[in-house]
Amino acid sequence: MIHAVLENQNVLMKKIWQKDDLATNILVNNFTVGKDLDFDERLAKYDVKGSMAHCKMLAETGIISLEESEQMLAVLNDILQEIENGNFEIDKEAEDIHSQVEAILITKLGDTGKKIHTARSRNDQVLLDIKLYLLDEIREITKLTDEFFQILIQLADQHKNVLLPGYTHLQIAMPSSFGLWFGAYAEALLDDVEMLFSTKNIINKNPLGSAAGYGSSFPINRESTTYNLGFQSMNYNSVYAQMTRGKSEKLLAMAMATLAGTLGKFAYDVCLYLNQNFDFISFPKEFTTGSSIMPHKKNPDIFELVRARCNRIQALPNELILLTNNLPSGYHRDVQLTKEILFPAIDSLKECLEILSYTLPNIQVKDGILEDEKYKYLFSVEKINEEVKSGSSFRDAYVKVGQEIENNEFEFEPGALDHTHQGSIGNLCLDKIEYQFNKLKNKLLG
Repeated sequence: MIHAVLENQNVLMKKIWQKDDLATNILVNNFTVGKDLDFDERLAKYDVKGSMAHCKMLAETGIISLEESEQMLAVLNDILQEIENGNFEIDKEAEDIHSQVEAILITKLGDTGKKIHTARSRNDQVLLDIKLYLLDEIREITKLTDEFFQILIQLADQHKNVLLPGYTHLQIAMPSSFGLWFGAYAEALLDDVEMLFSTKNIINKNPLGSAAGYGSSFPINRESTTYNLGFQSMNYNSVYAQMTRGKSEKLLAMAMATLAGTLGKFAYDVCLYLNQNFDFISFPKEFTTGSSIMPHKKNPDIFELVRARCNRIQALPNELILLTNNLPSGYHRDVQLTKEILFPAIDSLKECLEILSYTLPNIQVKDGILEDEKYKYLFSVEKINEEVKSGSSFRDAYVKVGQEIENNEFEFEPGALDHTHQGSIGNLCLDKIEYQFNKLKNKLLG
């Protein structure tokens, strides 16, 4: 492997920013690097792709020769192949992925390799790496959300005629349906993906060329790297480009928190509806867990853990705000910690989406729920509406039905509920929700 070339050499003992031959203090190094190397492995391929685009641009502008560019591109391509094959490792003595890649270039190419960092800083390197990584993760989250969305739409249509109690204040309120319930969460995902789309548009701007945050005196061509890296635009102002570090992470965290809020609420509903006092739904036993002491238990651990994870994810924006919002403009090492806050949360959100899409198709919906006597007052508004249709004012009908309830005289035979307006039990508008979701999804993944 390429990293083996560096064994028994001191290129990584000395940091790329050191001017003397003194080795870095181990305790200082361990504290400042922290967990960064573990998270930098996620960024490796993006760092190499950024170096390839930068290298091409340096040759295009005459800052390095075409021959030098081709030599570096060949080594960078080898590194990229190792990363994609799962054979690349960041040396424990390296400070970060940027230092590792540069050290390999220098080891393989000597003085030519030393030219890769011309007109560039690790500040704009890591900005680039994180933006490219986040854009890919937005696509992955969108794909997983789409899978869950399609299941919800299918279930909403399949069970559209199965009635369900609707609640306000956790008190029985009005008739609902499983179609409305599943469809509600499908439409919620539509808005959540809208936030992901907006986040993508803001992140999708090239920061490379801003260097340490104040540009470069070299005649670089930022449009070249913008095009070659697939960005839709660039962060034009070099100072602002650096200000997007932390901002990009916060924006995605907010979009993730919104999506997690939807998933967590759905998980809570499932836990509630599985409760024996509700008993609206069930799952095969392999999707529940038992008790070490109570043999009758079928616990909804999957959904409880989804709820718990999603609650943690909803704390993400606040954690990132506290880390970054009291910093002045310019780069600060504080932002290194955004990786260890955000990256594991991305994994957790994707795992929640995966387990929900795996579990939900096995849901078993109970029919005839509203036949239970305890749900008869769900139809009080239906009876009021019948009185109104017969000529009574709404308020008089409200008082009349209210008195019947108080006197235990309320009777109502619901029959077929006649709800026709958009978004009601009888008109779920699933096709419209699905059309809007697919249109947005295709834009986001395009």
